[in-house]
Amino acid sequence: MPVTGEPTAPEDAYTAEPFVPARGGLAALRRAAAGCRGCPLHRDATRTVFGQGTPDARVMLVGEQPGDQEDRQGRPFVGPAGRLLDRALAEAGIDPAEAYVTNAVKHFKFTRAEPGKRRIHKAPSLREAAACGPWLAAELALVEPELIVVLGATAGKALLGSSFRVGEVRGTLLEREIHGRPERLLPTVHPSSVLRADDREGAYQGLVADLKVAARTLS
Repeated sequence: MPVTGEPTAPEDAYTAEPFVPARGGLAALRRAAAGCRGCPLHRDATRTVFGQGTPDARVMLVGEQPGDQEDRQGRPFVGPAGRLLDRALAEAGIDPAEAYVTNAVKHFKFTRAEPGKRRIHKAPSLREAAACGPWLAAELALVEPELIVVLGATAGKALLGSSFRVGEVRGTLLEREIHGRPERLLPTVHPSSVLRADDREGAYQGLVADLKVAARTLS
């Protein structure tokens, strides 16, 4: 019988640390992440959705978590929000093909209104984001981006702490120590919030304006 308070399964410890390989590149990380059981989200998700993009990208974009289509395909930002993000990046002067995209949380968290019905996105908790932190730290250490574009509140809290508010700092260049490394960060909204906005065009132009700050920073 386990001692009270002792984890009974890897996910009960809420950390991906034991699953992160000590050496190897992004391909090794991706293979290891496929078997991650660092938090309970792996139980219901179809698969781990790891980061993707240029290994030596100058810019890394960090979102919240995979959505329904990402969970099914195993790739980040392939749904409607990802397509909108690619369009906004290109309009701002950043080639999406030269970026690295990932999420603070690597498994899709969802609820169902009824059994068998559409899976509805549910925001991950700070504890779940913290559990996934070792994967993001490993990605940052390998890619070594010049700039991190923080997409939305969950990613911002995962990287910058629970007091982060995207509306207070969006479009502003920040310099912080992240996972033991000095980093430059540019927070903005998550592209999915643009899709939900009443004034979608205005919200889209706001995202593009923030990404133009990122483009100038990289120029």
